Amino acid sequence: MAKVERRPNLTSGEISFLWMSYQYETMSKQGITFFLQHVEDEQIKELLEQTLSLTTKRIDQMEDIFIEEDYSLPDGFTEKDVNLDAPRLFSDQLYLEYTLQTSKMELMVYNLAFFESVQPKVQDYFHEILADIHKLEIKSKKCSLEKGRYLISPSIPVPKTVEYVQRDSFLAGWFGEKRPLLGIEISQLIFHAKRNALGQAVVTAFSQVAKSKEVRRYFERGREISGKHFEVFSKILTEEYLPNAASLLTSEVTDSTETPFSDRLMMNFITVLISAGISAYGASMSLSARRDLGVMYSRLTADILQFSDDGAEILIKNSWMEQPPIAANRKDLAK
Repeated sequence: MAKVERRPNLTSGEISFLWMSYQYETMSKQGITFFLQHVEDEQIKELLEQTLSLTTKRIDQMEDIFIEEDYSLPDGFTEKDVNLDAPRLFSDQLYLEYTLQTSKMELMVYNLAFFESVQPKVQDYFHEILADIHKLEIKSKKCSLEKGRYLISPSIPVPKTVEYVQRDSFLAGWFGEKRPLLGIEISQLIFHAKRNALGQAVVTAFSQVAKSKEVRRYFERGREISGKHFEVFSKILTEEYLPNAASLLTSEVTDSTETPFSDRLMMNFITVLISAGISAYGASMSLSARRDLGVMYSRLTADILQFSDDGAEILIKNSWMEQPPIAANRKDLAK
């Protein structure tokens, strides 16, 4: 008799990343659907329509995997979490910046998800996502460049010869001689300035439309934190006589106070941004050789870690946090 091999279940990494992807994609679908109610620029509208189409396809693919593997479908987010009749909250320019910045965030997360995947169907799913994101990011960047809205990072001298570091002041940053910023350090500072500018605009908008007083206060606090972080990165670049290549985006938020999204969706979305921010600061810390920059990233991470903890308490208190896949509690089972 032929041996029948048992089909393996999803690994802990696979089910966790699929679960997180489902939460994010269903949330994104509601946001993009609302954006499309008001967008006027045809190029940006085409980008949003493409994003919505890809998001819908991913949700369908994930549901097929969950059903095939006999995992219960997460609740995620639905049309109940969006009010399509609410007035416009963001400008077309912010829609474009959102598409650019979220593409970078998605690339970081989905790359990790792909590497953690073992089963071919899960690998194929995340591989397809990465290919789609790359195409959309290129298209979004081209659109922004054509409109003259993409702020390009500053140039640095082209190396003429190979040189080696001779002094340990290369690592310094607090006292004595401080070397100029490396190209990679400049790019990271600008990336975080842009990311915090977008985050501040989003959380400012949310603070205007949240229904709960506690949630509004939380978003107001987030507005101040992201603004402070933006200033930190801008100040370092200014002190090095480098253009910021990032600008504040709060002017791209309308004065609407009618909420288009549920407080649950907005709180969970800010949680996603915070998580991405923590990961990005950690990556930048590893790429920055100057000690003062490492300490700065560590300090800013501590800022948003506390902010994240406080947000989690609000989510739990209001039953807005869906529990992720979790290991069995062997102690309880033993009882």
